[in-house]
Amino acid sequence: MKTFNIPDFYRSHIITPIKEFRRKNDKLKRDFTPTLLDFGPVQFLIARHFGFCYGVENAIDIAYKAISENPDKRIFLLSEMIHNPDVNRDLTDRGVKFLMDTKGKLLIPWEELTPDDIVIVPAFGTTIENQKKLTELGINSYIYDTTCPFVEKVWNRAAQIGEKDYTIIVHGKPFHEETRATFSHSKENAPTIVVENMEQTQKLAKYITGEMPAQNFFEEFHGQFSEGFNPEKDLQRIGVVNQTTMLASDTQGIADYLKNVMIRHYNLRPEQVENHFANTRDTLCYATNDNQDATYALLTHDADVVIVAGGYNSSNTSHLVELCEIKFPTYFIESVNKILDKTLIRHFNLHTKEEMVTENYLPQNTPVRIMLTCGASCPDAVVEGILLRLLSFFDGAKAVDEVMVGF
Repeated sequence: MKTFNIPDFYRSHIITPIKEFRRKNDKLKRDFTPTLLDFGPVQFLIARHFGFCYGVENAIDIAYKAISENPDKRIFLLSEMIHNPDVNRDLTDRGVKFLMDTKGKLLIPWEELTPDDIVIVPAFGTTIENQKKLTELGINSYIYDTTCPFVEKVWNRAAQIGEKDYTIIVHGKPFHEETRATFSHSKENAPTIVVENMEQTQKLAKYITGEMPAQNFFEEFHGQFSEGFNPEKDLQRIGVVNQTTMLASDTQGIADYLKNVMIRHYNLRPEQVENHFANTRDTLCYATNDNQDATYALLTHDADVVIVAGGYNSSNTSHLVELCEIKFPTYFIESVNKILDKTLIRHFNLHTKEEMVTENYLPQNTPVRIMLTCGASCPDAVVEGILLRLLSFFDGAKAVDEVMVGF
Protein backbone atom coordinates (compact mmCIF):
# COMPACT_ATOMS: atom_id res chain seq x y z
CA MET A 1 0.00 0.00 0.00
CA LYS A 2 1.16 3.53 -0.73
CA THR A 3 2.97 5.29 2.11
CA PHE A 4 2.48 8.95 2.95
CA ASN A 5 4.65 11.71 4.36
CA ILE A 6 2.89 12.57 7.62
CA PRO A 7 4.44 15.20 9.95
CA ASP A 8 6.05 13.58 12.99
CA PHE A 9 4.03 15.68 15.42
CA TYR A 10 0.94 13.71 14.43
CA ARG A 11 2.63 10.43 15.38
CA SER A 12 2.80 8.83 18.82
CA HIS A 13 5.50 6.78 20.55
CA ILE A 14 2.71 4.74 22.17
CA ILE A 15 -0.17 4.46 19.72
CA THR A 16 1.75 4.29 16.44
CA PRO A 17 3.95 1.31 17.51
CA ILE A 18 0.87 -0.56 18.73
CA LYS A 19 -0.84 -0.05 15.39
CA GLU A 20 2.24 -1.21 13.50
CA PHE A 21 2.60 -4.28 15.74
CA ARG A 22 -1.04 -5.23 15.18
CA ARG A 23 -0.74 -4.65 11.44
CA LYS A 24 2.32 -6.91 11.09
CA ASN A 25 0.73 -9.67 13.13
CA ASP A 26 -2.68 -9.46 11.47
CA LYS A 27 -2.09 -8.54 7.84
CA LEU A 28 -5.49 -9.84 6.75
CA LYS A 29 -7.20 -7.77 9.48
CA ARG A 30 -9.21 -10.67 10.84
CA ASP A 31 -8.43 -10.07 14.51
CA PHE A 32 -10.61 -7.28 15.89
CA THR A 33 -9.81 -7.83 19.57
CA PRO A 34 -8.64 -4.64 21.31
CA THR A 35 -5.15 -4.09 22.68
CA LEU A 36 -4.90 -4.19 26.48
CA LEU A 37 -2.41 -1.90 28.22
CA ASP A 38 -2.35 -2.81 31.90
CA PHE A 39 -0.78 -0.12 34.10
CA GLY A 40 -1.99 -1.70 37.36
CA PRO A 41 -4.54 0.68 38.90
CA VAL A 42 -5.79 1.62 35.42
CA GLN A 43 -6.16 -0.46 32.28
CA PHE A 44 -6.71 0.79 28.75
CA LEU A 45 -8.51 -1.18 26.07
CA ILE A 46 -7.55 0.31 22.71
CA ALA A 47 -9.61 -0.46 19.60
CA ARG A 48 -7.97 -2.56 16.89
CA HIS A 49 -8.63 0.04 14.18
CA PHE A 50 -8.97 3.81 14.61
CA GLY A 51 -7.34 7.07 13.61
CA PHE A 52 -5.94 8.24 10.28
CA CYS A 53 -7.25 6.21 7.36
CA TYR A 54 -5.81 6.05 3.84
CA GLY A 55 -7.92 8.98 2.65
CA VAL A 56 -6.93 11.21 5.56
CA GLU A 57 -3.22 10.42 5.26
CA ASN A 58 -3.45 11.10 1.53
CA ALA A 59 -5.08 14.48 2.24
CA ILE A 60 -2.50 15.49 4.86
CA ASP A 61 0.38 14.45 2.58
CA ILE A 62 -0.97 16.58 -0.29
CA ALA A 63 -1.83 19.59 1.89
CA TYR A 64 1.63 19.85 3.46
CA LYS A 65 3.18 19.25 0.04
CA ALA A 66 1.20 22.23 -1.27
CA ILE A 67 2.56 24.39 1.55
CA SER A 68 6.19 23.33 1.02
CA GLU A 69 6.04 23.72 -2.77
CA ASN A 70 4.48 27.19 -2.72
CA PRO A 71 6.26 29.30 -0.06
CA ASP A 72 5.54 32.59 -1.83
CA LYS A 73 1.92 31.99 -2.82
CA ARG A 74 -1.40 32.40 -1.07
CA ILE A 75 -2.88 29.01 -0.19
CA PHE A 76 -6.56 28.36 0.39
CA LEU A 77 -8.62 25.36 1.43
CA LEU A 78 -12.12 25.14 0.00
CA SER A 79 -13.29 24.17 3.52
CA GLU A 80 -11.96 22.12 6.43
CA MET A 81 -9.64 19.55 4.89
CA ILE A 82 -10.77 16.94 7.41
CA HIS A 83 -12.94 17.25 10.50
CA ASN A 84 -10.18 17.55 13.06
CA PRO A 85 -9.50 20.82 14.89
CA ASP A 86 -5.80 20.11 15.51
CA VAL A 87 -5.02 19.43 11.85
CA ASN A 88 -7.04 22.40 10.62
CA ARG A 89 -5.52 24.67 13.27
CA ASP A 90 -1.99 23.72 12.23
CA LEU A 91 -2.77 24.44 8.58
CA THR A 92 -4.18 27.87 9.40
CA ASP A 93 -1.16 28.58 11.62
CA ARG A 94 0.95 27.97 8.51
CA GLY A 95 -1.02 30.61 6.61
CA VAL A 96 -3.65 28.49 4.88
CA LYS A 97 -7.06 30.20 4.74
CA PHE A 98 -10.51 28.64 4.42
CA LEU A 99 -12.70 29.81 1.52
CA MET A 100 -15.88 28.30 3.00
CA ASP A 101 -17.21 26.97 6.26
CA THR A 102 -18.35 23.38 6.59
CA LYS A 103 -21.89 24.29 5.47
CA GLY A 104 -20.64 25.76 2.20
CA LYS A 105 -21.01 29.43 3.16
CA LEU A 106 -18.34 31.62 1.56
CA LEU A 107 -15.90 33.16 4.04
CA ILE A 108 -13.80 34.81 1.33
CA PRO A 109 -15.46 36.14 -1.87
CA TRP A 110 -14.52 34.30 -5.05
CA GLU A 111 -13.53 37.64 -6.55
CA GLU A 112 -10.57 37.91 -4.19
CA LEU A 113 -8.88 34.88 -5.76
CA THR A 114 -6.34 35.19 -8.57
CA PRO A 115 -4.89 32.62 -11.01
CA ASP A 116 -1.66 32.65 -8.96
CA ASP A 117 -3.42 31.37 -5.83
CA ILE A 118 -3.30 27.74 -4.71
CA VAL A 119 -6.60 26.08 -3.76
CA ILE A 120 -6.65 22.72 -1.97
CA VAL A 121 -9.73 20.53 -2.40
CA PRO A 122 -10.61 18.81 0.92
CA ALA A 123 -10.77 15.06 1.52
CA PHE A 124 -14.58 15.17 1.25
CA GLY A 125 -14.26 16.33 -2.37
CA THR A 126 -16.19 19.28 -3.72
CA THR A 127 -19.12 20.06 -5.95
CA ILE A 128 -18.96 20.36 -9.72
CA GLU A 129 -20.23 23.92 -9.27
CA ASN A 130 -17.19 24.82 -7.15
CA GLN A 131 -14.84 23.18 -9.63
CA LYS A 132 -16.35 25.20 -12.49
CA LYS A 133 -16.03 28.41 -10.47
CA LEU A 134 -12.34 27.76 -9.85
CA THR A 135 -11.80 27.01 -13.54
CA GLU A 136 -13.46 30.32 -14.45
CA LEU A 137 -10.99 32.05 -12.11
CA GLY A 138 -8.06 30.38 -13.83
CA ILE A 139 -7.28 28.04 -10.93
CA ASN A 140 -6.64 24.34 -11.51
CA SER A 141 -8.42 22.53 -8.65
CA TYR A 142 -6.86 19.18 -9.55
CA ILE A 143 -3.22 20.06 -8.72
CA TYR A 144 -3.79 19.73 -4.96
CA ASP A 145 -6.97 17.68 -4.88
CA THR A 146 -7.10 15.65 -1.65
CA THR A 147 -10.47 14.00 -2.40
CA CYS A 148 -10.51 10.58 -0.76
CA PRO A 149 -10.19 7.77 -3.35
CA PHE A 150 -13.07 5.96 -1.68
CA VAL A 151 -15.31 9.01 -2.06
CA GLU A 152 -14.38 9.08 -5.74
CA LYS A 153 -15.24 5.39 -5.92
CA VAL A 154 -18.78 6.24 -4.78
CA TRP A 155 -18.99 8.97 -7.44
CA ASN A 156 -17.82 6.57 -10.14
CA ARG A 157 -20.28 3.88 -9.07
CA ALA A 158 -23.11 6.41 -9.06
CA ALA A 159 -22.13 7.47 -12.58
CA GLN A 160 -22.05 3.85 -13.78
CA ILE A 161 -25.51 2.97 -12.52
CA GLY A 162 -26.85 6.36 -13.55
CA GLU A 163 -25.84 5.59 -17.13
CA LYS A 164 -28.00 2.45 -16.85
CA ASP A 165 -31.05 4.59 -16.06
CA TYR A 166 -31.11 4.02 -12.32
CA THR A 167 -32.00 6.86 -9.96
CA ILE A 168 -29.35 7.41 -7.30
CA ILE A 169 -30.34 7.37 -3.63
CA VAL A 170 -27.55 8.80 -1.46
CA HIS A 171 -27.54 7.75 2.19
CA GLY A 172 -25.95 10.70 3.96
CA LYS A 173 -26.39 13.84 5.99
CA PRO A 174 -27.90 16.27 3.46
CA PHE A 175 -25.71 19.25 4.38
CA HIS A 176 -22.42 17.43 5.01
CA GLU A 177 -19.59 18.43 2.64
CA GLU A 178 -19.15 14.91 1.30
CA THR A 179 -22.86 14.40 0.70
CA ARG A 180 -23.12 17.75 -1.08
CA ALA A 181 -20.19 16.74 -3.30
CA THR A 182 -21.59 13.27 -4.02
CA PHE A 183 -25.02 14.72 -4.78
CA SER A 184 -23.48 17.26 -7.16
CA HIS A 185 -21.56 14.62 -9.10
CA SER A 186 -24.41 12.11 -9.09
CA LYS A 187 -27.05 14.48 -10.45
CA GLU A 188 -24.92 15.05 -13.56
CA ASN A 189 -25.71 11.49 -14.64
CA ALA A 190 -29.01 10.60 -13.03
CA PRO A 191 -31.94 11.83 -10.93
CA THR A 192 -30.65 11.89 -7.35
CA ILE A 193 -32.17 12.11 -3.87
CA VAL A 194 -30.58 12.13 -0.40
CA VAL A 195 -32.02 10.17 2.53
CA GLU A 196 -30.54 10.75 5.97
CA ASN A 197 -31.80 7.69 7.82
CA MET A 198 -34.22 4.76 7.84
CA GLU A 199 -37.10 7.00 8.83
CA GLN A 200 -36.70 9.08 5.65
CA THR A 201 -36.18 5.89 3.65
CA GLN A 202 -39.49 4.48 4.85
CA LYS A 203 -41.19 7.71 3.81
CA LEU A 204 -39.54 7.48 0.40
CA ALA A 205 -40.80 3.90 0.02
CA LYS A 206 -44.39 5.17 0.16
CA TYR A 207 -43.74 7.18 -3.00
CA ILE A 208 -42.24 4.11 -4.66
CA THR A 209 -45.38 2.10 -3.94
CA GLY A 210 -47.78 4.97 -4.60
CA GLU A 211 -49.13 4.98 -1.03
CA MET A 212 -48.39 8.72 -0.87
CA PRO A 213 -49.40 11.16 -3.61
CA ALA A 214 -46.49 12.41 -5.70
CA GLN A 215 -47.22 16.08 -4.96
CA ASN A 216 -46.38 15.56 -1.27
CA PHE A 217 -42.87 14.38 -2.20
CA PHE A 218 -41.58 17.84 -3.04
CA GLU A 219 -42.37 19.30 0.35
CA GLU A 220 -41.30 16.24 2.33
CA PHE A 221 -37.88 16.02 0.63
CA HIS A 222 -37.36 19.74 0.00
CA GLY A 223 -33.71 20.51 -0.77
CA GLN A 224 -32.75 16.84 -1.05
CA PHE A 225 -33.51 15.99 -4.70
CA SER A 226 -32.12 17.01 -8.07
CA GLU A 227 -33.80 19.49 -10.39
CA GLY A 228 -36.63 18.01 -12.43
CA PHE A 229 -37.02 14.97 -10.15
CA ASN A 230 -40.21 13.07 -10.97
CA PRO A 231 -41.16 10.66 -8.17
CA GLU A 232 -43.68 8.81 -10.33
CA LYS A 233 -41.05 8.00 -12.97
CA ASP A 234 -37.69 8.27 -11.22
CA LEU A 235 -38.34 5.80 -8.41
CA GLN A 236 -38.97 2.79 -10.66
CA ARG A 237 -35.27 1.87 -10.93
CA ILE A 238 -32.98 2.79 -8.02
CA GLY A 239 -29.53 2.21 -6.56
CA VAL A 240 -28.14 3.19 -3.16
CA VAL A 241 -24.73 4.78 -2.53
CA ASN A 242 -23.52 6.39 0.66
CA GLN A 243 -21.63 9.13 2.40
CA THR A 244 -18.61 7.01 3.28
CA THR A 245 -18.57 8.04 6.95
CA MET A 246 -22.07 6.80 7.73
CA LEU A 247 -22.58 3.58 9.69
CA ALA A 248 -22.08 0.79 7.17
CA SER A 249 -24.79 -1.26 8.86
CA ASP A 250 -27.24 1.64 8.43
CA THR A 251 -26.45 2.01 4.72
CA GLN A 252 -26.80 -1.71 4.20
CA GLY A 253 -30.05 -1.72 6.16
CA ILE A 254 -31.44 1.06 3.96
CA ALA A 255 -30.35 -0.73 0.78
CA ASP A 256 -31.85 -4.04 1.93
CA TYR A 257 -35.10 -2.33 2.92
CA LEU A 258 -35.50 -0.60 -0.45
CA LYS A 259 -34.56 -3.78 -2.31
CA ASN A 260 -37.33 -5.65 -0.50
CA VAL A 261 -39.78 -2.83 -1.24
CA MET A 262 -38.98 -3.21 -4.93
CA ILE A 263 -39.31 -7.00 -4.82
CA ARG A 264 -42.74 -6.81 -3.19
CA HIS A 265 -44.02 -3.89 -5.24
CA TYR A 266 -43.04 -5.38 -8.61
CA ASN A 267 -43.44 -9.04 -7.54
CA LEU A 268 -39.88 -9.78 -8.69
CA ARG A 269 -38.21 -13.14 -9.02
CA PRO A 270 -34.49 -13.24 -7.97
CA GLU A 271 -33.24 -12.96 -11.55
CA GLN A 272 -35.44 -9.89 -12.07
CA VAL A 273 -34.26 -7.83 -9.08
CA GLU A 274 -31.65 -5.84 -11.02
CA ASN A 275 -34.38 -4.64 -13.37
CA HIS A 276 -35.39 -2.31 -10.54
CA PHE A 277 -32.56 -2.34 -7.96
CA ALA A 278 -28.82 -1.92 -8.64
CA ASN A 279 -26.18 -3.80 -6.63
CA THR A 280 -23.95 -1.16 -5.00
CA ARG A 281 -22.61 -3.13 -2.03
CA ASP A 282 -19.05 -2.39 -3.16
CA THR A 283 -19.29 1.35 -2.32
CA LEU A 284 -18.94 0.93 1.46
CA CYS A 285 -15.61 2.39 2.68
CA TYR A 286 -13.20 -0.22 4.04
CA ALA A 287 -11.75 2.14 6.68
CA THR A 288 -15.18 3.12 8.00
CA ASN A 289 -16.11 -0.56 8.11
CA ASP A 290 -12.89 -1.52 9.93
CA ASN A 291 -13.28 1.21 12.54
CA GLN A 292 -16.90 0.31 13.15
CA ASP A 293 -16.18 -3.44 13.31
CA ALA A 294 -13.33 -2.75 15.75
CA THR A 295 -15.73 -0.73 17.90
CA TYR A 296 -18.27 -3.55 17.93
CA ALA A 297 -15.47 -5.92 19.04
CA LEU A 298 -14.31 -3.43 21.68
CA LEU A 299 -17.80 -3.33 23.13
CA THR A 300 -17.87 -7.08 23.72
CA HIS A 301 -15.45 -6.46 26.60
CA ASP A 302 -16.15 -4.89 29.99
CA ALA A 303 -15.18 -1.34 30.87
CA ASP A 304 -16.02 1.47 33.26
CA VAL A 305 -15.86 4.31 30.76
CA VAL A 306 -15.23 5.01 27.07
CA ILE A 307 -13.33 7.99 25.69
CA VAL A 308 -13.85 8.76 21.99
CA ALA A 309 -11.59 11.42 20.48
CA GLY A 310 -12.26 13.46 17.35
CA GLY A 311 -13.72 16.60 15.88
CA TYR A 312 -17.24 17.36 17.02
CA ASN A 313 -18.35 17.81 13.39
CA SER A 314 -16.82 14.48 12.34
CA SER A 315 -19.53 12.17 11.03
CA ASN A 316 -17.60 8.92 11.37
CA THR A 317 -16.55 9.80 14.93
CA SER A 318 -20.10 10.63 15.97
CA HIS A 319 -21.23 7.20 14.80
CA LEU A 320 -18.59 5.54 16.98
CA VAL A 321 -19.90 7.57 19.93
CA GLU A 322 -23.44 6.40 19.17
CA LEU A 323 -22.31 2.79 19.26
CA CYS A 324 -20.37 3.16 22.51
CA GLU A 325 -22.93 5.14 24.49
CA ILE A 326 -25.50 2.35 24.10
CA LYS A 327 -23.45 0.18 26.47
CA PHE A 328 -21.08 2.36 28.53
CA PRO A 329 -20.68 5.89 29.90
CA THR A 330 -19.08 7.57 26.88
CA TYR A 331 -17.29 10.92 26.60
CA PHE A 332 -16.70 12.52 23.21
CA ILE A 333 -13.76 14.96 23.39
CA GLU A 334 -11.72 16.91 20.84
CA SER A 335 -8.43 16.82 22.68
CA VAL A 336 -6.64 16.19 25.95
CA ASN A 337 -7.47 19.76 27.04
CA LYS A 338 -11.06 18.67 27.62
CA ILE A 339 -9.93 16.45 30.51
CA LEU A 340 -9.93 19.15 33.18
CA ASP A 341 -8.78 16.98 36.07
CA LYS A 342 -9.45 13.60 37.67
CA THR A 343 -13.03 14.53 38.55
CA LEU A 344 -14.12 16.85 35.70
CA ILE A 345 -14.35 16.33 31.94
CA ARG A 346 -15.71 18.69 29.29
CA HIS A 347 -17.28 16.70 26.48
CA PHE A 348 -19.68 17.00 23.55
CA ASN A 349 -23.28 15.85 23.81
CA LEU A 350 -24.37 14.50 20.43
CA HIS A 351 -28.03 14.94 21.26
CA THR A 352 -27.98 18.58 22.37
CA LYS A 353 -25.02 19.50 20.10
CA GLU A 354 -23.37 21.31 23.01
CA GLU A 355 -20.38 20.83 25.26
CA MET A 356 -21.11 19.94 28.85
CA VAL A 357 -19.07 19.23 31.98
CA THR A 358 -19.49 15.96 33.86
CA GLU A 359 -18.25 15.34 37.40
CA ASN A 360 -16.80 12.09 38.73
CA TYR A 361 -16.47 10.55 35.29
CA LEU A 362 -13.78 8.16 36.57
CA PRO A 363 -15.06 5.50 38.99
CA GLN A 364 -13.49 4.80 42.37
CA ASN A 365 -12.97 1.06 41.84
CA THR A 366 -9.56 -0.47 41.10
CA PRO A 367 -8.48 -1.19 38.49
CA VAL A 368 -10.36 1.33 36.40
CA ARG A 369 -10.84 0.04 32.87
CA ILE A 370 -11.00 2.69 30.13
CA MET A 371 -11.78 2.07 26.47
CA LEU A 372 -10.08 4.35 23.94
CA THR A 373 -10.87 4.95 20.28
CA CYS A 374 -11.11 7.86 17.87
CA GLY A 375 -12.36 8.90 14.47
CA ALA A 376 -10.62 8.51 11.11
CA SER A 377 -9.33 12.10 11.13
CA CYS A 378 -7.83 12.06 14.62
CA PRO A 379 -4.00 11.94 14.95
CA ASP A 380 -2.34 9.24 17.06
CA ALA A 381 -0.72 12.04 19.08
CA VAL A 382 -4.13 13.16 20.33
CA VAL A 383 -4.98 9.67 21.59
CA GLU A 384 -1.57 9.43 23.27
CA GLY A 385 -2.12 12.76 25.02
CA ILE A 386 -5.46 11.56 26.36
CA LEU A 387 -3.99 8.26 27.56
CA LEU A 388 -1.08 9.96 29.34
CA ARG A 389 -3.35 12.56 30.95
CA LEU A 390 -5.65 9.88 32.34
CA LEU A 391 -2.69 7.76 33.42
CA SER A 392 -1.28 10.67 35.44
CA PHE A 393 -4.28 10.50 37.79
CA PHE A 394 -3.37 7.04 39.09
CA ASP A 395 -0.72 6.71 41.78
CA GLY A 396 1.45 3.61 41.56
CA ALA A 397 0.85 3.07 37.86
CA LYS A 398 3.52 1.21 35.92
CA ALA A 399 5.86 3.18 33.65
CA VAL A 400 4.90 3.47 29.97
CA ASP A 401 8.16 1.81 28.83
CA GLU A 402 7.46 -1.18 31.06
CA VAL A 403 3.96 -1.69 29.66
CA MET A 404 5.09 -1.11 26.07
CA VAL A 405 7.61 -3.98 26.13
CA GLY A 406 6.73 -6.19 23.19
CA PHE A 407 5.42 -3.39 20.99
